[in-house]
Formats: sequence, C-alpha cells, structure tokens
Amino acid sequence: MTGQMTRHLTRQLRRPVAAGLLLLVTGVAQAATHTYVAKDYYTTFSGAHPVALRIKPGDRVITKTIDAGGADWNGVTVAGRGNPETGPFFIEGAEPGDMLVVRLEKIEPNRGTAFSGSLLAPYTVDPAAIAERTDREPKRVIWLIDKAKGRARLEDAAIQPGNLELPLNPMLGCVGVAPERKQAIATSTPGNFGGNMDYAGIVAGATVMLPVFEPGALLYIGDGHARQGHGELVGSGLETSMDVQFSVELVKQKPIAWPRLENADYIMVLGSARPLGEALQHANSELQRWLMADYGYTERGAQLLMGQAAELEIANVVDPSFTAVAKMRKSLLVKH
Repeated sequence: MTGQMTRHLTRQLRRPVAAGLLLLVTGVAQAATHTYVAKDYYTTFSGAHPVALRIKPGDRVITKTIDAGGADWNGVTVAGRGNPETGPFFIEGAEPGDMLVVRLEKIEPNRGTAFSGSLLAPYTVDPAAIAERTDREPKRVIWLIDKAKGRARLEDAAIQPGNLELPLNPMLGCVGVAPERKQAIATSTPGNFGGNMDYAGIVAGATVMLPVFEPGALLYIGDGHARQGHGELVGSGLETSMDVQFSVELVKQKPIAWPRLENADYIMVLGSARPLGEALQHANSELQRWLMADYGYTERGAQLLMGQAAELEIANVVDPSFTAVAKMRKSLLVKH
C-alpha cells in the first residue's frame, strides 16, 4: 500500500468476533478538532432541527453545554427550561443500522454554582413517607463549586447538619441521537436513542455507544451535573453548565438495540422504560446479545455468566421513562 493510500485510509478492522469482521470508521489520519459554541438549543431529540456542526469519524469537538434550566456559564438564561441540548452534530457517513461511538474526553463545570432539588421525588419513597412530610416546599438549593478542591458545598443555615460538602463527579445527563420513525422526543426522556438517561457513570473517560436511526446520527449532549446520586432521587443532579470535549467513531452495519457504555472496568447497557422492571429487562437482554456477538459466548454461556457475575444499577427513577443499567466487569470476560 502506498503512503498516499495509507494517509487516506478511512477504515480499519476491529478484532474478529463471532458475527464476522466489523468495520470501525476512524476518519482520515489528519482528524480535525472543532470548537463550537451554540447559539440555539433544543428541548427535543429530533431529526428536524438544523444541523449545528458537521463532523467526520475521528474528529474531536470542543464545546459547551448549558444547565437544565437554560442558564449558561455566565449564569445568563439563554434557553427555556427542560434540559436544552447542544447539537445536533451530523456525523459524516453515519447511516441507519450503524453504531455511533462517542468518546467522552472532558466534562468539567465552567461556573462556580449549581442548583438541585431538595425533596425526594414521588416514585422514590413510600406514599406514606410523602404524607408524613412537614416541609413540602419544592425548594431549589444552590451549591458552590470549588473546582480547585474538587468539591461542591451547600451553605444553608436552614439545612442541618450545615455545610454539606461532596466530591465532584461531573457527568452528562443527556447523550442521545435523533430517534427512529421521525419522532421528536422531549429531552426529559430516555429511550433506545439514549437521551436523558441520567446515569452517574456517563463521565469523562467513558465511551457511549448509540444506535443510528437517521443519516448523520444527529448527536445531542446536555444536562450536565457536577455530581448525582444513583436514581437521581430528588429529580435533579447538581445542575450546571459544562465544558465538554468528545470524539466520534462509527462501526458500520452494527445495529444495537439499546445504548451501551464502556469504561476501564465495565461494559454496560442502559435500558429505559416504565415500569423499572421493563427497563431492567431491556438492559439484561442487550447485555446478553453483546456478550454473544462480541465476546464469543454461547447463548447459555452468556446467561450463566450473567447469572453469577452481572451487576445492576438504577440510573434514574424520576424521568418519564426509568433507566436501569446491566454491567459486567471486564476482568471476568473470557475473550474468544
């Protein structure tokens, strides 16, 4: 192969898997870095919104997100409430039936405050516990972010014990693509397209894999949280604006049914539905398919492994659809 051909090579083979060889589109050798700051934000995941930026597999994007209430990094309200999203990013070559790979390289708060709810949401506690409340005011509280110390602090004399302080764990509540069947779905909602999954594991260093339903995939990101507990029990994380850096790749002709996530220690699937049990079923089913297709497990072998080694988490129980996570520790996987 000539040097010129090598420089323009746009595909490389992944390792062999049970279903055959897959093509991972990584882009040209000279991948571009794009800096993008949005002027418009959207509160639906949809293929109908104007494209914000066209990028190629292998490209990197440096951008910003605003908070769930529509305020930017200067504290100025620039959009309506409801998880306004940055995007959509059009990925060249993405077609229905492909898998979009989003590598989250940086997620960092870019202002000194965040807000959160302060009451446990209705689906997270017994109805009797709600009836017993003496303080029912749906009060929003303000947290101070100290990036140098990596801490968030709540200073409110009415909340005891005072000076509640927690370590930062910046994450994105929303990573999603345009949904199937030309739907426009509110950014409060998760689904098979990704969306408002609100999983505390969607952090810098993680890789999100999403099905492609529309040409270009049309990727959206937003709803940054300085940290969030599992389940998002008060209906919010520490909501703030973020500096975000990510890169994208494509796996051609690799249909997946539900969003996948990978970090240094785990492979994970995020299923969303109501009731929570159905979300768990989606996550478990897709994890089994993943183990069979990419790791060489037989149908029964995947089920046996999951039965004794799978780990389950609740990502959110407050959104229009709940999200459950099925995880497998990578150190336990046998590669074939």
